[in-house]
Amino acid sequence: MPGGSDFSLANLPYGVFRRSRQPPKVGVAIGEQVLDLAEVARAGLFDDVVDGGETLFRADRLNPFMARGRRTWDAVRTRLTELLDATDHRLRDIDGLAERALVPATQVELQLPFEVADYVDFYASIEHATNLGRMFRPGGEPLLPNWRHLPVGYHGRAGTVVVSGTPIVRPNGQRKLGDTEAPTFCPSRMLDFEAEVGFVVGSGSRLGSTVATDDVAEHVFGLVLVNDWSARDIQAWEYQPLGPFLGKSFATSVSPWVVALAALEPFRVPSPVQDPPVLEYLRTTGDWGLALDLEVRLTSAAMGRRGSRPVVLSRPPFAGLYWTIPQMLAHATINGASLRTGDLFASGTVSGTAPDTLGSLIELADRGRVPLALPDGSTRTFLEDGDTVEISAACAAPGFPRVGFGAVSGTVLPTHRA
Repeated sequence: MPGGSDFSLANLPYGVFRRSRQPPKVGVAIGEQVLDLAEVARAGLFDDVVDGGETLFRADRLNPFMARGRRTWDAVRTRLTELLDATDHRLRDIDGLAERALVPATQVELQLPFEVADYVDFYASIEHATNLGRMFRPGGEPLLPNWRHLPVGYHGRAGTVVVSGTPIVRPNGQRKLGDTEAPTFCPSRMLDFEAEVGFVVGSGSRLGSTVATDDVAEHVFGLVLVNDWSARDIQAWEYQPLGPFLGKSFATSVSPWVVALAALEPFRVPSPVQDPPVLEYLRTTGDWGLALDLEVRLTSAAMGRRGSRPVVLSRPPFAGLYWTIPQMLAHATINGASLRTGDLFASGTVSGTAPDTLGSLIELADRGRVPLALPDGSTRTFLEDGDTVEISAACAAPGFPRVGFGAVSGTVLPTHRA
């Protein structure tokens, strides 16, 4: 296994892959290979840990597996760790199994890993919320009165969540630039990315019940990277009084590998102090910050034609996120809203305090006032057609192997005519 691989034995993220013309199946990334779990189950190596393993892992989505709950997740992960350890010979002892089950990653096409039930996007970074508040409410208090008391969020469109690599068509919509101008209809001219982290629900909950912060590990299956593409000009005109709609609903990209919550245990760190103290239902025990660093890279169409390396725009730190995963989940269900297998909750843009840790172009280019210079001599205030944005991330801590998330990427295509 290559040194520094995103997908070491300590990680073992789940995804769905297709090989040649075969139907999609569930797999696990290990180094530069994908382990076909259906083949492992067919050989009987899951018989004592999960019922119906072959059927479960021949599904074209992770949802049936995720719905089994934490006991099954833990048992399968333990067995996979055993089978892939260099000292274990079971994969090699069954004639031809290793050759059938371990597929080079270059030979597979990765699919959307889970069917998205509902999609909720939060606004959990105090740095990002403060930056946008200063832009849109100059001279006023950057944070609205409720922001420090509850995790603010909005409901997005589950049907427009797409897997990494899916092209992003520039959206059309209404925009209004000045107080005296009439609104116009045109392609968005302020298309942006948002570097985010999402968490995926495996085990659901009953309508009318709530999920406590201490119960998050019973419901959250794992984490993915998210790029919540945003049309800032459409968003600015539509968002009052009800919030984001068409400026956000045209596409949201997710990474193809779901990193199990269990793989992230060594990287939990204290989260920021919350002031004022939160209400009882939002209080947590233990550390729920995560030592996860993101990296955002951009390649223009011209850079791509010349084979130039992507330019790094930002390295946002997830550890500083003000609102934590347990708090977001508890708040989302405190009114009795149910969780469903496949629910996707995203953090909102992750931004830090330094200029090179901002997680969106609207912040990096100060709402278009400070263009960013690219190596090809061009500049960016917002995304142009042909631009490719790639977001990667990895957890690191002394004494533990690196756990990476792979990447989520998308290339902007010209708008369709309305």
